[in-house]
Amino acid sequence: MYTCPIQLSDVRYNAATQSFEASVTVHDNSTVRRYACAIDAPITMTFEDAARGLSRQAIRRHQHRGGLFSEVGTYKVRQRAGRRGFDPLRWFEGIVSRPGRTAA
Repeated sequence: MYTCPIQLSDVRYNAATQSFEASVTVHDNSTVRRYACAIDAPITMTFEDAARGLSRQAIRRHQHRGGLFSEVGTYKVRQRAGRRGFDPLRWFEGIVSRPGRTAA
């Protein structure tokens, strides 16, 4: 039994191909991967059965690392070289403390 959290998004029925399609996200430790899944099924299939089939397909792909997927990584903002971060309070104090700048 696979225990990683799975999230189904945009589940729809494609009448042209007679299949259920979805974007399935698999959360595995620190890795988050999305798979485009599709299962051949009649339109009369229940949503629960379709979701189960789509999840199974995503798990199979995830375990065997097969097929296309997109990986969502964490983005860490890095400071640009040679510049300090912008501090609005310090900027405002610099404007107020300039000579000849008095409030009326």
